[in-house]
Amino acid sequence: MNRTHTVTDSPYGPLTLVATDSVLSGLYMTRQRHRPGEETFGDPDPRPFREVIRQLDAYFTGELKHFDLPLHLAGTPFQRTVWEQLLLIPYGETRTYGELAGALGNPGASRAVGLANGRNPIGIIVPCHRVVGASGSLTGYGGGLDRKQRLLAFERGVPDDGLF
Repeated sequence: MNRTHTVTDSPYGPLTLVATDSVLSGLYMTRQRHRPGEETFGDPDPRPFREVIRQLDAYFTGELKHFDLPLHLAGTPFQRTVWEQLLLIPYGETRTYGELAGALGNPGASRAVGLANGRNPIGIIVPCHRVVGASGSLTGYGGGLDRKQRLLAFERGVPDDGLF
C-alpha cells in the first residue's frame, strides 16, 4: 500500500489530499476532527491528484455539481454503506440522519449514521456536509459548522458574505 499526499488551496482553506495506490483516500481540512496524523499521509507527490484538483476547482467555481473520481473508502462495512449513501445526496440538497438511516433499512440507526458520517475520510467529495439534524438544523461537521454552513450556502447559490 503506497500512500502519497499533496495540499491544495480552496475557498475553505488548505485541503490535504491523500491517495492510497494513486486513488483518492482522504480529503482533510485544517483543524478537522478525526484528521489522521500527518505521518500517515505518505510522501508528498502531486501527480496522483491532478484530476482531483481539476474537479475541485470546477466545483468551487460552480461549474461541477457531481464528482466523477475513483475513491478508496477505508472503513467498516457500515461506515462504507453510509458513505455510499452520502454520494447519492444531490448537489444543493440535504438529508437528515434519520432519512439516511431509513434509506439503509434501519430507521433507528440515526445516531450510528451520524457517527459514521463524522468519520468520512473524503470530505466535500463525499458530501457529509449535506446531512442535517431532524429539524433541518446544522449539526456537527468535522470541518467545523462555519464551513458546513458556507458549503451548503454555496451549493444553494447564496453569496458568501465572508462572515465566517
